[in-house]
Formats: sequence, structure tokens, C-alpha cells
Amino acid sequence: MLKILDCTLRDGGYYTNWDFNSETVDAYIQAMNVLPVDYLELGYRNNPTKEYMGKFGYCPVSVLKHIRQNCTKKLDVMLNEKSTKIEDLDTLLSPIVGLVDMVRIAIDPKNFDRAVILAKAVKAMDFEVGFNVMYMSKWQTEYPEFITKLGVLDSFADLFCMVDSFGGVTPEDVTDIVKVVRENTKCPIGFHGHNNLQLGLINTITALKLGVDYVDATILGMGRGAGNLNMELLLTYLNAHEDLKVDFNVLGDVITAFTPLLDKYRWGTNLPYMLAGANRIPQKEVMDWVTNRVYSFNSIVRALDNRKNNAKDNAQFPHLNVEKKFDKVLIIGGGNNAIEHKDAIKELIAQEENITVVFATARNAKTYQDINAPVYYVLVGNEGRRLSANVGEKHFNGTCVLPPYPRTMGTEVPAYAENHTVELTSVNFTDLFKDSVTTIALQLAMNLTDGDIFVIGYDGYPGNVLSEKEVALTNENKTIFQSFKKAKGEQLKSLTPSLYKDLEVVSVYQFI
Repeated sequence: MLKILDCTLRDGGYYTNWDFNSETVDAYIQAMNVLPVDYLELGYRNNPTKEYMGKFGYCPVSVLKHIRQNCTKKLDVMLNEKSTKIEDLDTLLSPIVGLVDMVRIAIDPKNFDRAVILAKAVKAMDFEVGFNVMYMSKWQTEYPEFITKLGVLDSFADLFCMVDSFGGVTPEDVTDIVKVVRENTKCPIGFHGHNNLQLGLINTITALKLGVDYVDATILGMGRGAGNLNMELLLTYLNAHEDLKVDFNVLGDVITAFTPLLDKYRWGTNLPYMLAGANRIPQKEVMDWVTNRVYSFNSIVRALDNRKNNAKDNAQFPHLNVEKKFDKVLIIGGGNNAIEHKDAIKELIAQEENITVVFATARNAKTYQDINAPVYYVLVGNEGRRLSANVGEKHFNGTCVLPPYPRTMGTEVPAYAENHTVELTSVNFTDLFKDSVTTIALQLAMNLTDGDIFVIGYDGYPGNVLSEKEVALTNENKTIFQSFKKAKGEQLKSLTPSLYKDLEVVSVYQFI
């Protein structure tokens, strides 16, 4: 008989760092008690790590006891095989005997033999044991020998779950792989899909028609990267086609409880996730890129294309060659003060005989098209497109500067600027934020002069309540400014007002 496993708290934790507030969890448990779901996968049991993880990254005993007292369904937790040894099991699992029913183990197929030893030890502790074997779309091409070993599971495993880690399998793939797995083991089989190509439902339906014993889903599809099959969609389908009894009022209540999280984290598929799924690129890396405020979809797509072609980068340019240094460098950021004080800044530039201007971002470049000084444009992330929008081929008369080769997100340079583009050989004043426009602008400035470096347009963000993006940028720039001071032995000077305490503000008006 089919078993439905909900893994919202475990898979959804990749967005929340495994923190869910008590009200959401209580609403979830109450709903699951009523809905036709058989298992709840609550999270991980992990050894301590350097990275922060919330309660469901560790599933402490107190949390499990509370849920066990209030939940009528079977509970399970997950172990990561790669970070769990047999000697860890006493610490990780002995305290939760009787609190959870199943332990599922996340497994790289290349470590299958090692995982069997670990799983047998888990089984000996009186848990049901499940194998969650990743990279399903690569099994037949890269791990064919692993499938022939599945017969060993027949004597002790309760579940062999096929995990579409990249969200790239098709119904045809599911059909082929289930057939091969069935030929090699009598162990109950499950399917865990991701939704990169929006195939989570049809792949799961295909698995159901092939007689799999378990299927996974999550509320609102909450899960790593592009997310999982929506539990509400699965239950609605089974209600209509398999006469599964579903209380849709209760289902609506639990959807309402998780909607604020969806509004905040905006999981779900998009073009980068689609390309990752189609080309079997790990969700974790793409998720890091998608949630990074610096990377545009275009840059992510470019990076994915390079990965697909096994290329370090899609372009390489000559190194920056400084034949004669400038007396001063002025770096222009994206803040409004670069516009508010533009007349004074232009007067300063006009009176200096040996000054150059570096645009850390082309956001304010249009305002300074009429200056008579050598100009450099930093091209990081989406700055190539911003340059085209704010300057364009007609008014372009400078030099574009790229980070050192190879660039993580690939290279995008407007066609009209390709013959006027160079790249830095290295970034040596900091080891952090090397894909920041500010980092590249400061490194360029230090290469261009042994004299004064000034910035304008680094205003900072006023107010006590900042967006997540504003906080991230503030902390990033603060770190970069501190690294500059350490390298140069002096604070970076701003000629326009700034809220950054790590900048020394000196008025432009004292120089004109």
C-alpha cells in the first residue's frame, strides 16, 4: 500500500537554515494528523558544524518529544552518510530511540558500500531504515555497478528511495530506472523528485503507476533549490484519481501557515534552476547563486553554460598594463550623492591634470559623460548590461576592467567594448568578496596610482530597518573598506557624505 512522506521541515530547511517558528510547526503537525500522510521527516540529526543550523538541523530530543506527544503519524529523521560514522550513532540516535520510527540516510551512490554498513548499524538500533540515494539521473551512465548491488538491501532495508537530486529526470527515465531497480532488489521503493523542470508531478504519477511504495512531497513545494512536488497538488490528484480522502479545509490551513515563508524566500523554479536540472548541475551551487544579490539571472545562465561545456570561462582578455600611473583616482559608486554633488565633482576633475575616474558601477555613468579624464568601467555581474543602458556604444570612450580569469559567473562584455577590455591579474588586498564591484574598483585604483584614492556615491543606507539586501551590501562594503585600510595603512576617503564609519569623509568643496 502506498505510503506518503512529507519532508517539508527537512527539505524546506535549506531556505530557513532549519528554523521554523513554533506556531508554524504546531499548525503543520495538527494538519498532518488529519491529512492522509504516513510519515513526517522532521529534519537532520547532525554532528556539530561550523555553519549555523536551526533546531531542525539537529532535531534535539526536547523538540522530538514535543512533536511525538502531539503527532499521530510516523516520524523520521535523516542522517548524511558523508558526515556520519558508525561511532557517531550512539550520540546521534540512542537518545531518540522510541521518538522516531525511521532513519533515512542521504547517500552518494559512490559510497553505497559504506552506507550499507552504516545502515545495518542503524537497523540494529531498532529503527526502520531508508536509503535516500542521490543523483538518480546519473545512475545508469556514471554509477551502473551500484545498481547491481541493491540485492543486499533485501535482508534489512525498509525503503530504497530514488532521489532526483538535479530535478532533471523525465517520466521515461523514471520508467527505465524503476524497471532496473525492481530487477535488482525486493526492497520497498520510493521516489523523491525536485521541480526544476516542473516535472515533479508527472514523474511522481509515473512512479505511482509503476507501483512504487513511497512518494515524497512538501507543503507548497518547499525544498532545496527549485523545490519539490507540492503536497497539496499530490493530494488533490490522488483525491480525484485514486479516491484518497482529503480534508481540503485542513489542507488549506497548513498552506496558509507556510505562505509567509513562500512570500519571504520565493522558492520555486526559474531559468537557472531549469538549466541546472536539464544539465545535471547540483542544486546547492545554483541555489547559492540564485540567492546571491550580486548575480543576475543572465550571469547565472552564463556560468551554467560554461559548466555544461566544461569551460573555466567563456572569454579571456589581455591583462591590465599600467605604463604611467595617475596622481589621483576617483571611484564613483551608485549612491545618490554622486549626482547631488556632480557639479563640484566635475569641477574637481577638470582642475586636476593627472586624474582618472573608475566607475565601480555604471549606475551614475550617464551623469559624467562630459568629463575630460580617462575613464574605467568595472564589469562584474550585470554591469555589462548596465553599461549599455547608461552609456551605450555612442558615448563609450573608456576601458572596461574585469576581475581576474577565470570568473565564477563567466564573462559578459558589450560587443562594442571588447577591444577596450582588460582583466586584472590578481586581487591582493583582500581574500573576501572578490566578485564585488567595490573590490575590483579598489584593486584597479591601487594598480593605477601610488597617490590619493577617493570615492563618491558610497552613501550607505539610512534608517534603523534595512532590507536583507541592504544589510548584506553594508556588511560587504564595511569588510572591503577595512581590508583596504589594512593594506594601505590609511582609511579610504569619501568626498561626498557617507554613513560608512570605515570611510573618512572629506568634503569635495574644500578642494575646489
